[in-house]
Amino acid sequence: MENKYLEGSTVYSSINPSLQLKVRRYAKRIYYCTDPANPQEKDKVYYERELKQYEGNSLKN
Repeated sequence: MENKYLEGSTVYSSINPSLQLKVRRYAKRIYYCTDPANPQEKDKVYYERELKQYEGNSLKN
């Protein structure tokens, strides 16, 4: 199984679509993401089904 989002990709959480995230690492089907606005915070951890592709300024469901 390959990862859908490459490291460095911009994504957003389907639960909180206003929070832009950057994929830092993908390991064992888990995405470790950082908030580019607050890079010093701990990583946020998501499964692929919890993420959506970032579409620029317009968010699509």
